[in-house]
Order: sequence, then structure tokens, then C-alpha cells
Amino acid sequence: MKIVSTILCILLSCILYSQGAENNLLRTEDIRIRDPFIYTDVEAKKYYLYAQMDNRLGNDRAEEQSKGVEVYVSTDLKLWEEPSTVLLLPNKFWARNMVWAPEMHAYQGKFYMFVTLTSSDTLIGQMSPAGEDNWPKFNKRGTQIFVADSPLGPFKPFDNRPHTPENWMALDGTLFEENGKPFMIFCHEWVQIQDGSMDFIQLENDLSGTVGKPKMMFRASTAKWVADRLSKVTDGCFMHKTINGRLIMIWSSFGTNGYAIGIAESKSGQLKGPWMQQDELLFKENGGHGMIFRSLDNKLLLALHQPNGPSGKERLKLFELEDTGDSLKLK
Repeated sequence: MKIVSTILCILLSCILYSQGAENNLLRTEDIRIRDPFIYTDVEAKKYYLYAQMDNRLGNDRAEEQSKGVEVYVSTDLKLWEEPSTVLLLPNKFWARNMVWAPEMHAYQGKFYMFVTLTSSDTLIGQMSPAGEDNWPKFNKRGTQIFVADSPLGPFKPFDNRPHTPENWMALDGTLFEENGKPFMIFCHEWVQIQDGSMDFIQLENDLSGTVGKPKMMFRASTAKWVADRLSKVTDGCFMHKTINGRLIMIWSSFGTNGYAIGIAESKSGQLKGPWMQQDELLFKENGGHGMIFRSLDNKLLLALHQPNGPSGKERLKLFELEDTGDSLKLK
């Protein structure tokens, strides 16, 4: 019976893929994507996969007017509709050089997109790593929040500036609510401060701006698994509360097998920490920038891109997770 069931599953998959091709649907393995983010719409029974346009067009091919974010829609995480534009940056905007790592969060009846943007202006106050005399100059980078009435957009800016500090090289902002207040967790990039950090800052109730100053959570060097001597990278932060109420963060850097996802835990259960790095990696085989979501059948899933690199071969990979109460592990 097991053999018959396996054959039937294979035949069904072939039929679905064939129907998908006829209906101009895209298979997951056909979509080049970095920093994937999936929003599950329970009412519509659909998934929304957000991606920067440059994933598909490439930095060199993307026209000046085509800088923004697009979304792929699916009912099964296997076949996707052709992408549609949900965010298009205005022509005269503080940053249109690169668009990275879009995240879309539903909050208080609105939909908010967190996007990392890079401008053409040179960063001020950059530190060169010890022994690196020819360290290049970098451009300003920060995370900005956009708002819409629908997960399909259009997303509009609150202002013509990032939410992260304008003199920081910052990226990969994500949303977290604590004690009824919204916060953005983000990365202060290693190319500016050498040893990258994770930071958080309170947001206005409508996410239009920030309150107070950022507070540091931890640095990349506190994780024993971060292997690169020079590149103390902090990337791709995403928050999760375990079934036992523990507050953990998954985040990416470079381990012995390349790009990887580690886990940090707040010993106080709050953003203020203190934060401890778990020794066991969640994912270690040259893939990362992960996020966690629930499928329509309530499975806990990890989304990431793999492999990591400039080859154009990056694809969405999905793994089912087990929440142990103390941490997370792949099933």
C-alpha cells in the first residue's frame, strides 16, 4: 500500500505541475528569491510571498522606475501566480539604489511593509577593520516602514527617510509587540561598526516613526558559531515566542559551512535581555535569512533562501519546525 500511495502522490504532483504550467503559474523552484517573507492570509486561504524586484530583474536590468517590491500569491506553497507590484519607490526618494529584505506585517487593522533601502550617498562615520587599508566606502542604508490597507498594497511611505538612525548602516528590520507597544528589531551592520549588532527601538503606535533611541541586544561575536574572523555579520532577525513563553530570535551570520541561522534567547523573556546564544544552529548548510510562519493547516514552518551567494540560484526553501518549548529544531 505504501508503494501505491507513493506512486499516487507522484502522479498527483505531476498533474498539479502540469495544470500550473497551463495556467501560467510558477513553481517554487522557478522563483529566484533572497530574504523570503511569507504572510498567511487565513480568511482568503492564500499565501503571499514578498520579494524585492531585483531578485527577478537583477540590479543591472532593473530600470530606474522599477525599484520596489512585488508579491507572489499561492494556495499551496508550491505553485504561485505571476508577481504583482505592491511597492514602487517614488522617483525622488532618499534611497533607490537597492531594495532588500521586504517583510509584511498585519498590525492594528493595517498592513505594514518593512524594507531595507540603500541610497547613492556615501555613509559618514564608517570604521575600517584593523589591517584593511583599502576598505571601500559604503552607501547609506536603512530600514523604512510603508503602510497599506491591503496585503496587496499599494504601500506608501510615511516620510522620505528611514526609520532606523540616518547615520547608521542598518538593515533587516522586523516587527515585535511587547507589553502592548510596537518595536522594530534590526541589524546595525558590521561594515560600519566591525562587530555587527542587533538593536531594537520603540515605534509610534501607528508605526509612522520611532520613540527614543535604539538599544543594543547583542553583538555577532557573542555567538561561538560565527566563524569568519573579519565578517562579524548580523542579518535576518526574526522573533518567536515558544510554547513555554520563551522569547527567542533566529538570526543569520557565517558559520563553518557558510551562511547559517542561529538562535538567541532572552533570559528575561523581554527585548532588553540579557541575550544568550544557543550553541546548536537551526540551519547550517549555506542558507539563511529565515522567518517563521504558520501554514493554513497550522504547521510551524521556517522559510529561508538557499544557497547563499551571487550566483542567481537562490531559492525559497521550507522546513517544518518543532517548538520544544526551550528552542526550535527542524523536524
